Amino acid sequence: MENGEIPEDANENCPGPQSESAGKSDACQGCPNQSICATAPKGPDPDLVSIAERMATVKHKILVLSGKGGVGKSTFSAQLSFALAAMDFQVGLMDIDICGPSIPKMLGLEGQDVHQSNLGWSPVYIESNLGVMSIGFMLPNPDDAVIWRGPRKNGLIKQFLKDVYWGELDFLIVDAPPGTSDEHISIVQCLEATGIDGAIIVTTPQQVSLIDVRKEVSFCKKVGVKVLGVVENMSGLTQPLLDLKFLKTTETEEQVDVTEWAAEYIREKAPELLNLITCSEVFDSSGGGAAKMCRDMGVPFLGKVPLDPQLCKAAEEGRSCFGDQKCRVSAPALKKIIENLLESQGLSTMSIDDKA
Repeated sequence: MENGEIPEDANENCPGPQSESAGKSDACQGCPNQSICATAPKGPDPDLVSIAERMATVKHKILVLSGKGGVGKSTFSAQLSFALAAMDFQVGLMDIDICGPSIPKMLGLEGQDVHQSNLGWSPVYIESNLGVMSIGFMLPNPDDAVIWRGPRKNGLIKQFLKDVYWGELDFLIVDAPPGTSDEHISIVQCLEATGIDGAIIVTTPQQVSLIDVRKEVSFCKKVGVKVLGVVENMSGLTQPLLDLKFLKTTETEEQVDVTEWAAEYIREKAPELLNLITCSEVFDSSGGGAAKMCRDMGVPFLGKVPLDPQLCKAAEEGRSCFGDQKCRVSAPALKKIIENLLESQGLSTMSIDDKA
């Protein structure tokens, strides 16, 4: 029943949900949507005018979505924002994962508060050109659960759009919760009049994740949001050889840590192995992974990001993976994906390395 459309299960001669007689006319009797139509507000939403005014100073709006939770969507949103800011773009990151806000942690902003001025709510800034807004800044206790129904969630999303003073932005990155629920419908409805560049969808390689990602692609097509591309995250556990932990099983089937012995042995007996990168498949990708799904569904495949313990550590510490050489295997993969994304959108870029 979005955008005033008549529901598929409506009665014959339905007057339409935006009609003044919605839920009240004879044609509405017995319709499963009768009570919803009767109580729903009629006419255009006045908040959309305020949102359009706020968003007039935002050049590009990108949604980051996932069909399944736990695939690294928020990690990608955080690193995408770090990367764009490192390219000297003005960036805003809006966390609309109301029940599981992890963006404050991943940007090193835990414990920060939202301040209000005569211009509205002020984002929390990690850099002068990277502002963040999340319900995580508003919780008295970080362990508090947010137990809200859809209307209250939608109300907060509207507030983030119309009451936050984002200023002049090159990019507004929206980190959405997994799935295709209230938050997704709300953000699309609120931004459709101002123009959404599209959505990046994050998945892991196995079918149990891709099944839900197909639904996410279908959602985007139904609501008219362009799929900018799909990122296959956690694509193999990849790390330098000497970052591995070596264990030896004893005769009593106990495991003993022999990492120091193994590292010294390699240095002395096989130094040519020191620069090797190890990779093991954590998730089953025998079905072709995200690349095959993209070919089947006719959407762009942006690339693969390996499961890198150093990237996980960067997210835990709330820092960019591009700022040092610790994320040796994941940072180059992310860098290539982001630069290809910008190039595909016709945006000239400098290298992330120029400012990181």
